[in-house]
Amino acid sequence: MKPLEGIRVVEAAMYGFVPSAGAVLAEWGADVVKIEHAVTGDPQRGLRRTGTFVIEDGEPNPNIEHANRGKRSIGLDISNPEGLEVLHELVRHADVFLTSFLPSARRRFRIDVEDIRAVNPKIVYARGSALGPRGPEAEKGGYDMTAFWARASTAASITPEGTDGVLSAPVPAYGDTISGTNLAGGVAAALLKRERTGEPSVVDVSLLGSGVWAMGHGIALARLKKQPWVMAPPGAQRAYANPLTMLYRTADGRHISLVMLQPTRYWADVCRHVGLDHLVDDRRFATADSIAEHSQEAVAALQEAFGSRPLAEWTRILATLSGPWAPVQDSVQVGEDPQVVANGYLRRVGDLELATGPVQFETETADPTPAPEFAAQTEEVLLELGFDWDRILALKAAGAVT
Repeated sequence: MKPLEGIRVVEAAMYGFVPSAGAVLAEWGADVVKIEHAVTGDPQRGLRRTGTFVIEDGEPNPNIEHANRGKRSIGLDISNPEGLEVLHELVRHADVFLTSFLPSARRRFRIDVEDIRAVNPKIVYARGSALGPRGPEAEKGGYDMTAFWARASTAASITPEGTDGVLSAPVPAYGDTISGTNLAGGVAAALLKRERTGEPSVVDVSLLGSGVWAMGHGIALARLKKQPWVMAPPGAQRAYANPLTMLYRTADGRHISLVMLQPTRYWADVCRHVGLDHLVDDRRFATADSIAEHSQEAVAALQEAFGSRPLAEWTRILATLSGPWAPVQDSVQVGEDPQVVANGYLRRVGDLELATGPVQFETETADPTPAPEFAAQTEEVLLELGFDWDRILALKAAGAVT
């Protein structure tokens, strides 16, 4: 049994952020009903060009599948009084109301906290925003590129000095997905509180707040030292104090990342694995201070050693290395990683390989199911609510449902 089986979620949200929270809740077992506009649906369905990628006709659309797996979709016009009545009926039977609507839209459509609580006083009300529920810009919207990536300092912090402009987020919905997982966790905590105390919560997660949290360590250091965090230029091989916390290029142009924060503990083992046995007892590398002093020599020796073999050979050789290391992989290569495969971090859903939610229960990987077609479960959901076919047809005729 999944941990949220029996929990019902009504999701009134668009694009990537809040819907990704609904996707996580669905993977945890919740029944998530996605409300989409009765005519236009979630605008994300029409997003066919992302970066250099174009989704062709007939191809599955990761832009909608990633954040909407496992849900049911109902086409509903909540600006229509009869559509709002349907929403109220959904809310009466729900445990969670999940929304990304701006405060002004929530007030206009009468789906703000007091409106929803008037229908179901015990419901957990969860909202995702760009910039948080308080402050002079609480009414403003935004996207992960603006609020999470740019404003919360990741863009500036990851961009090397001297770069013209700033680096963009690595993939679409990067901040959305991280923030959505945060929101799903908040919903789960609120459900536990309600079970223990009977009191429902209002849960808030913002893209800005999630971005600040993700950068929290660096922000704390920067604020302490009163200077911004700045990345080294790409490919720079400066002599760091610890040569075992660097990237090293292999013979086939790939890279290996070493992160061993206690250099004296791992120095001998690394040397034996990479064929530098003559440096194991070298006094230049006997203590942390001496390693720091002679870091440039150590880096040069390791560069030459790692550059002598391709990554595939190093993967075999370093299998017994005691310190942490990893190959640098691109987004195609990660799908062939034996650890990714063994843990089910990607699952095939139709023609797509979707990332599964990052939380596992009893070491079981969730098996995501496809995102629903637009409004595909409208009649199914209405019948479950007790609407008969005459009423359903009347709602369709009134434009209240798809």
